[in-house]
Amino acid sequence: MTVVGPFGLSVRDQALEADVQAGLTAVEEGLLEATKSEVPFITEAAQHLVRAGGKRFRPLLVMLAARFGDPYAPGIVPSAVVVELTHLATLYHDDVMDEAEVRRGVASANARWGNSVAVLTGDFLFARASHILADLGPEAVRVQAEAFERLVTGQILETAGPQDGRDPVDHYLDVLGGKTGSLVAVSCRFGAMMSGADDTVVDVLTQYGERLGVAFQLADDVLDIASDSHESGKTPGTDLREGIATLPVLRLRERAARLGLAEDLALCELLDSDLTDDARHAEALRLLRAHPALGQARRDTVRYAEEARAALAPLPDGPAKSALVELCDAVVHRAG
Repeated sequence: MTVVGPFGLSVRDQALEADVQAGLTAVEEGLLEATKSEVPFITEAAQHLVRAGGKRFRPLLVMLAARFGDPYAPGIVPSAVVVELTHLATLYHDDVMDEAEVRRGVASANARWGNSVAVLTGDFLFARASHILADLGPEAVRVQAEAFERLVTGQILETAGPQDGRDPVDHYLDVLGGKTGSLVAVSCRFGAMMSGADDTVVDVLTQYGERLGVAFQLADDVLDIASDSHESGKTPGTDLREGIATLPVLRLRERAARLGLAEDLALCELLDSDLTDDARHAEALRLLRAHPALGQARRDTVRYAEEARAALAPLPDGPAKSALVELCDAVVHRAG
């Protein structure tokens, strides 16, 4: 049994393992090539997060989805580079919006060079992704454009908050479908599309990716509360400090409104206070880590991961399908 990709995914098929490893190596080379500029400073900034590492979750999904067609088709590696460049670009922008200081265990681009450089570097990565995409055909351009629209819409919806009368949890899950599910779904879609898989297979893998993407982000929400910076590679409670209500906080508020327990109401009041104060922030993290709302968020993560697993049912059994199933288990494991 060998380990490849994110979360220690184990691949028990030697041919699949070798192909996935080769594909991810080619993607890594493609990322470095795509982030080069004639201006050395731009190269340094654009490669900052590439060289910091990362799970390469989306390229891995491209490689696995391609196993349902021709896994050696020429568009597979470039499409994996496109989705990872797009993801990296969003991280530069997210860190500016969140005023994050750490990303992947290193100083964020905005902390190192300032907000303007970070935003413009994200734009540079989007431009390079578009350049590669143009060679993959109009259908690939359309798919990516639709995903990018959903991604931006999700970010705007998060910023605007739920409309009056809208359930905050439902609103938040819609946000995640746009911000995270869309690009993970496209990763699976590109792998299947570029491999020449049947349309039915493309649709199945796209649905799987959408659900897995939401589960992946929900696991991140849990980790942001439950882990330390060594585990997650970024400062715990970043969203909490910025007043962004992720699922554990929304489940807490839901429970407080339903039951009216004094301790829940007190914790909600603490979360509404100034959490840029380190002592308050630490206390809020401590209380949330022990609260049933965190357990509910974990159960929500499991539910989406199980939906992703169920979506795979129509696909033929084999090493690639087994690896995709195992990714569902790995996402759940991350959430504890």
